[in-house]
Amino acid sequence: MSDQQGGIEASAVAAAKAELLPSPAQKSAEKVLDSLCDPSRLRIVQALRASPLTVSELSKVISKTRAATSQHLRVLRGVEAVTAERHGQFVVYALSEHVNADVLEGVANAFDQLRPTG
Repeated sequence: MSDQQGGIEASAVAAAKAELLPSPAQKSAEKVLDSLCDPSRLRIVQALRASPLTVSELSKVISKTRAATSQHLRVLRGVEAVTAERHGQFVVYALSEHVNADVLEGVANAFDQLRPTG
């Protein structure tokens, strides 16, 4: 039934509100999405889908300095999207098994649809 003054369908509003994440989950989702606000971090996620890489390797892939790449990785680690594992003198980064990595990988996969074909 519609609200007579504003044409608002109460059941539609209630159904839409039911789809929203609870506050703690919403805050987590916002942090994950904020982590992709820089194109370099999206490119890091895209690159790590293929293979775990060191900071030096990633910096070459995304054409940034090692210091800048390290800062981007720090942000991605902060949302548990990327893991770091020491191999001798090198630290190798990979997408984590955490749900946040799945979300970011899904975003990266969605952007793959923008690639030219043919």
